[in-house]
Amino acid sequence: MAAATTPAQVLSIQSHTVHGYVGNRSAVFPMQLLGIEVDAINSVQFSNNTGYPSWKGEALDGDQLWALVEGLEGNNLLTHTHLLTGYMRSPAILRTCLKTLDNLRAKNASTVYVCDPVMGDEGQLYVPKDVVPIYRNEVVPRATVLTPNQFEAEILTDMKITTQEDALTAIEKLHVIGPKIVIITSCLLSDAADSIALLASWTAPTGAREKFRINIPKIANSFTGTGDLMASLVLSWLHKTNDLKTAIQNATTTVQAVLAETMRQQRQEICLIQCREQILNPNVPEHLKAVTIGK
Repeated sequence: MAAATTPAQVLSIQSHTVHGYVGNRSAVFPMQLLGIEVDAINSVQFSNNTGYPSWKGEALDGDQLWALVEGLEGNNLLTHTHLLTGYMRSPAILRTCLKTLDNLRAKNASTVYVCDPVMGDEGQLYVPKDVVPIYRNEVVPRATVLTPNQFEAEILTDMKITTQEDALTAIEKLHVIGPKIVIITSCLLSDAADSIALLASWTAPTGAREKFRINIPKIANSFTGTGDLMASLVLSWLHKTNDLKTAIQNATTTVQAVLAETMRQQRQEICLIQCREQILNPNVPEHLKAVTIGK
């Protein structure tokens, strides 16, 4: 991945809610604020996220998604440098995303694919079981950047992660499958009971394999949209700096600032708009600086 010598143009295919900040509603604004052009396709359009007592709305199927892609293609508008995908509930729409990626890479072989493989968390699947092998066998091999949580990394590698060594083994397995950059965004490890570990790995421009860890203080609360926000910030800062350490530090700092403001205001939805300055100019505190790990 080259640094920002040419402007990034992102095609973001994710969910959308009328109210609140998940999927594209969480991802698009930060990328635009950081100077990146974004075209968004909403894989679902709901009134609100499914954590509320009820919701209304519809989801695209594979044919409907492809019709939108064909519309872009027919006007020579499918010229994106990056593809970003998040929550995908059906095999058909997931495979249509891959078909879109193939079209993008036919024009530009260096198209960056940032995949947040949203499948579940804390031992619970959010998607039908038939989506899992598609991620494992078809999506992961084509991803440039992969941002699973601990549960998703375990599913993709068919192994349990309890230690840092386990996490690094899982990351290496994922590298072998395809992604150049792997970031496990949240891990509960046996050596840090009071924190959540982020672990990241890439082959740096020097050719050296670099591995990093950030210990993030636990917050006694749950939030929606944070994974979508994290993936968009990682994409943005990787493009702007071509440096994994800087990207994960900046992204983590912004996400933690957003969560702190959300808790301060006691809001159900994350305070994204209120944290514009923290998105633009993350001031990385000492405790969120990445440390080099592994060999």
